[in-house]
Amino acid sequence: MSTAQFFFGYFAVMLTGLSVLVVTRKDPIHSVLWMLVLFVHIAGLYLFLNAEFLAAVQIIVYAGAILVLFLFVIMLLNLRNEERVKKFQTQWPLGAGAGALLAIFLCLIVGKVIVLAPLGRYSEDAVNGDGNLMAIGKILYTEYLFPFEVASLVLLVAIIGAVVLAKRRLE
Repeated sequence: MSTAQFFFGYFAVMLTGLSVLVVTRKDPIHSVLWMLVLFVHIAGLYLFLNAEFLAAVQIIVYAGAILVLFLFVIMLLNLRNEERVKKFQTQWPLGAGAGALLAIFLCLIVGKVIVLAPLGRYSEDAVNGDGNLMAIGKILYTEYLFPFEVASLVLLVAIIGAVVLAKRRLE
């Protein structure tokens, strides 16, 4: 096993395990903290793939801003009553069986699918010559300008909605 395979295996196992920890914790604060560790490992995987810009964005945007937002919402909702309620009632065997059946079907389907992505216009030499950030910027502001603008409008509407809801609660 080469070093690259070892690190990829480490990141694959850790991302899977951390994802399970995020979903299964009783305390939402603990879930957010496990999500922080998950985001750091995702950034490490980006570094492993030589995508330094994406790793920095992962840490700054997701581990910084998004998790602070999650913590703010959790603190705002005051979930103490939710913690006392028993989460896994009598339906868990049915859910576990359905999940296992879904996993089997997904493994059978994914085993038969062959996906070869078309080669892009930018070769490895072109990306290394311009740099990762320049290549991302060229593609983002030429081919994907309209979806980028739509995403910014969706975020603007979400911010306005949050302000309206917060203002209503204060009044």
